[in-house]
Amino acid sequence: MKTLSLFSTLISLLSIGLSACATNGTNLSPTPYSSQTPKNKDMTNPTEALTYLALGDSYTIGEGVSDNETYPAQLTKSLTAKGVNITLSKIIATTGWTTDELQQGIDSAHIEGNTYSIVSLLIGVNNQYRGRSVENYKLEFEALLDQAIHFADGNTNRVVVISIPDWGVTQFAEQQQVDKEKIAAEIDSYNQAQRQITEERGVTFVDITTEYRQIGHLEENLTSDGLHPSGNIYRSWSQQLAETLIERL
Repeated sequence: MKTLSLFSTLISLLSIGLSACATNGTNLSPTPYSSQTPKNKDMTNPTEALTYLALGDSYTIGEGVSDNETYPAQLTKSLTAKGVNITLSKIIATTGWTTDELQQGIDSAHIEGNTYSIVSLLIGVNNQYRGRSVENYKLEFEALLDQAIHFADGNTNRVVVISIPDWGVTQFAEQQQVDKEKIAAEIDSYNQAQRQITEERGVTFVDITTEYRQIGHLEENLTSDGLHPSGNIYRSWSQQLAETLIERL
């Protein structure tokens, strides 16, 4: 993980990321450093292995942690340990992406005809950060979820939606002196909308936000930027996801 000076941190808040709050309609993003290279990556797929497509933003690529520590990688490892022959086939995610940007990323990947055994979707924190409306989020999230179901060949049991973490509990948010109650209320509104749409389609919604609010501020659960989750958090998420998916594979 790269650690930059406070000056660099404040400068990079004007680009893509995942914290702080938008002011006067300015398109800010909470990344205290430059984004990783956008991921649109095909992984090795052993013969007859189940396949996994992960869609999202910085939480999905694991900003600040190694590839092996991301929740998609740890979920794959956890399922493999339980006897499931599965490979992480593709990740489409970039730090700072909003719902519409993820849609553009999917379109650019040209995977319309592909199907996957598992599809995960975690998106929305940057919509909240940039001050976009929940109504706008609903429309774009709905389209993304329908596409995720399509990638799972219509099998809603093989799609999982992950709730949006509350970045307002992090050390970075503390340093920026943001309105934590406002952030929490907005995150709740997004997650409520997301959950309703998800459950209406018969897709599983996994709540990681409740636990994250209790432990997301701890030093061992943060990367060096004080904002993004460490591998410890992603391990917890992957365990929840594995428990949800194991009986469906």
